Amino acid sequence: MRDTMLTGSEGIKKTILHGGTGDLPRFITGTKVTFHFRTQLCDDERTVLDDSKKVGTPMEIVIGNMFKLDIWETLLSSMRIGEVSEFWCDTIHTGVYPLVSKSMRRIAEGKDPVEWQVHTCGMANMFAYHSLGYDDLDELMKEPKPLYFVLELLRVQQPSEYNRESWALSNEERLKAVPVLHGQGNKLYKQGRYQEATQKYKEAIICIKNVQTKEKAWDVPWLKLEKMANTLTLNYCQCLLRMEEYYEVIEHTTDIVNQHPGVAKAFYLRGKAHKEVWNEAEARQDFSRVLDLDPGMKKAVKKELAVLNMRMEEKNQEDRNKYRGMF
Repeated sequence: MRDTMLTGSEGIKKTILHGGTGDLPRFITGTKVTFHFRTQLCDDERTVLDDSKKVGTPMEIVIGNMFKLDIWETLLSSMRIGEVSEFWCDTIHTGVYPLVSKSMRRIAEGKDPVEWQVHTCGMANMFAYHSLGYDDLDELMKEPKPLYFVLELLRVQQPSEYNRESWALSNEERLKAVPVLHGQGNKLYKQGRYQEATQKYKEAIICIKNVQTKEKAWDVPWLKLEKMANTLTLNYCQCLLRMEEYYEVIEHTTDIVNQHPGVAKAFYLRGKAHKEVWNEAEARQDFSRVLDLDPGMKKAVKKELAVLNMRMEEKNQEDRNKYRGMF
């Protein structure tokens, strides 16, 4: 083992556990780095917080893409391919680790990362919730501590050597990708490939939300992006309706109407979802709101209300038959 201090980096101590091969790779903006990591507390037990090898999937970041834990870029840039090194990092470098860890854990658990915030900048999420949902991370959030990062550098790819995913794009590239992804989603929807369409809409929403973090909330540029995101979210909800994910539709459309109560389509889709889960009063209320906002949707609303009336009559008849058999 060999201990070194990283040049120009205070509060970091590096110990090489296994030497790599070749020269130091070229790390430039857009370089994609694939590596395994293990995060440990600096206690007597060297308690492990996270271990990508246990999850079974290595980590990937893109240099210069505002990854929240930017110290990892510094650490990785000091390594050779195949090298395994341990880095002790003081609290000035580890304060945001609980947020990054939460996002990575949710992804590993198969939960939807429109918490996807691993690849965004900004610190607002730190104060958004009283709990991160993990006791060890809550404790680390309350009292930041030095951490050990054991990193194994697996692969370094230059920008021309891989297909860049949406999270790895610049803001300009993200905005250019949005209409392309939107069009692909629409095409898949028309073909009845709803699950695939949701992925395209979701990817487009991620692009917009990442750009939106750079704008001041409720200013004109922010509102323009918000309108684009809402349109895509409603398309996403149309797919979910086809996939019978009614409660998720209610959740997403409610988020929209709470922020933007004049979006008729959001009320319309929420009404359709309420109809499917027997929420008669809520469905009628939403459809009534649609007519207030957009009288031109009268024909569509009339059709939905007719279906609702028929479904409720069928349900009431089933209930009558069920209760009749009880006496």
